[in-house]
Amino acid sequence: MTDTPEHWIGRSRRLSDVITRRMVEEYRVTLGARCGPGDVPAGFQWCLSPDVAPRSDLGRDGHPRPGLFLPQLPLPRRMWAGGDITVVRPFRLGETVTRTSTISDVTFKQGRSGDLGFVTVRHEHEGEDGICVTERQDIVYRADPDPEQPVRLPAPGDLWTPRKVWEVTPDATMLFRYSALTFNGHRIHYDYPYATQVEGYGGLVVHGPLQATWMQNLAASLVGSQQMSFRYRGMSPLFAGQPVCVEAIDAEDGLQLRVRRLSDGVVTMQGSAEAT
Repeated sequence: MTDTPEHWIGRSRRLSDVITRRMVEEYRVTLGARCGPGDVPAGFQWCLSPDVAPRSDLGRDGHPRPGLFLPQLPLPRRMWAGGDITVVRPFRLGETVTRTSTISDVTFKQGRSGDLGFVTVRHEHEGEDGICVTERQDIVYRADPDPEQPVRLPAPGDLWTPRKVWEVTPDATMLFRYSALTFNGHRIHYDYPYATQVEGYGGLVVHGPLQATWMQNLAASLVGSQQMSFRYRGMSPLFAGQPVCVEAIDAEDGLQLRVRRLSDGVVTMQGSAEAT
């Protein structure tokens, strides 16, 4: 029987990791002043139990090749599109965390740039006293860029009067450190010729999870707690060397958040947070 993408739905795996002091210190110095409350800052789940694959099992992009855990789709480029996170309780320094990951959906859509494939993965991060963090991760697959296709320029975001703003200029060193923390081998974050000539980006790409981490920590610093429901969605690529502001405003049900380029006002990622 043909192993179609839909046959991957329901596949699951469990991995465990220990939160060490060294890992947390490296995470803190990578984020710098953009850390919220807690001994283990928000977003740390992306440093735990990363995909560990030998060189022979990597795809052209540096990720573990499709067909190992994620399905093989007829589209070569993969990226992190968005997701949501619920923090039941913050992680603790020294505890063992077990992540159960399950593929919950595989769909195809037609976008403005062509065919798109979406894979949804559900994660449960369980500590020594039960569930700490639940997560939905949305991964998008797409075709290689068409050099004849005109580039669509995104419009700048609306003007906000934010409650709090963090300014940051992500550079190649920050991207390298975050890739090392999360054992993320995706070449768009460190291989300039690959990022620009193969995947068609305008420079080294700032990780989606890193931008989401800035927003989640900003929200936690305003709420005074990591215990919240947090949603995020990538809007436009952000490249190394582009200064941004991470902003938050009050909303009816919590906070609205975004990462906005200072040069042109374009929003690269948006999100929302609600205390639980």
